[in-house]
Amino acid sequence: MRWGRMLNARQLQEFHAATPRLPSFLTGTPAFAVNFPALSGRRLAKNPPRFDIPFRPHLRQNLRVVLIDILTLFPKICEGPLGESMMKRAQEKGLATVRAHNIRDWARDKHKMTDDAPYGGGQGMVMKCEPIFNAVEELRTPESRVILMSPAGRPFRQQIAQEYSTHQHLIIICGHYEGIDQRVIDNLVDDELSIGDYVLTNGAIAAVVVTDAIVRLIPGVLGDEASATDDSFAHGLLEFPQYTRPVEFREWRVPDILLSGHHAQIAKWRMQKALEKTRKNRPDLLKGD
Repeated sequence: MRWGRMLNARQLQEFHAATPRLPSFLTGTPAFAVNFPALSGRRLAKNPPRFDIPFRPHLRQNLRVVLIDILTLFPKICEGPLGESMMKRAQEKGLATVRAHNIRDWARDKHKMTDDAPYGGGQGMVMKCEPIFNAVEELRTPESRVILMSPAGRPFRQQIAQEYSTHQHLIIICGHYEGIDQRVIDNLVDDELSIGDYVLTNGAIAAVVVTDAIVRLIPGVLGDEASATDDSFAHGLLEFPQYTRPVEFREWRVPDILLSGHHAQIAKWRMQKALEKTRKNRPDLLKGD
């Protein structure tokens, strides 16, 4: 198979917009699989992007596709979770496109070096700036937002996920080893995000978390649009308790209010329980109240 150049965000939008609507008898049937291997100058990427999911243009007419490019040294980490369940469904519907790239593909020395010893001494290795600049500059468009996953970043919150779900193109850089050359942060990155006050072996795991949180908020991804508005943190509180069948399990019974059919009283009970849970588990969320 002959591969073309990597499509950037704008080219991807034009490609989707130019694709004609399929006839009704093909509705629900994949027309073709979209694959985006990279070819840049003399560089042919050894590892094409990982998510070769059928694209269904008839489900995505006149709507904007959210493109997320993940730059990492370990793209296979992203394959499993971002190719299953809602993430797979979002890409099948044409609501989002997720591409995982190996940063080594943009290293231009013969050994494909992506890290080196830190100036000033110290333990570990630091990721070099050249491959990261090469990758971002190839993928970036005027609409792109460049994010670095870093334990030194600002805390990732539901409100940030909501904001980024409206962006056309996100480029997520995954840190590894002892960190990334500061010149990447100073001159390339728009935002640094952290998913918690702990350190992971690599940033690809954090990038998967952020990608999942963003993609599920794109309209049409969740089966019930109200699901996102009922989530924990959507209104500054943790989510209220949920129950399903059977009504009674061992000696534990579903609260009678939930069986009453009185929607106003149910809403009041749920708000009360959400406040109780938030006070117990996350009192910091209520400090401004």
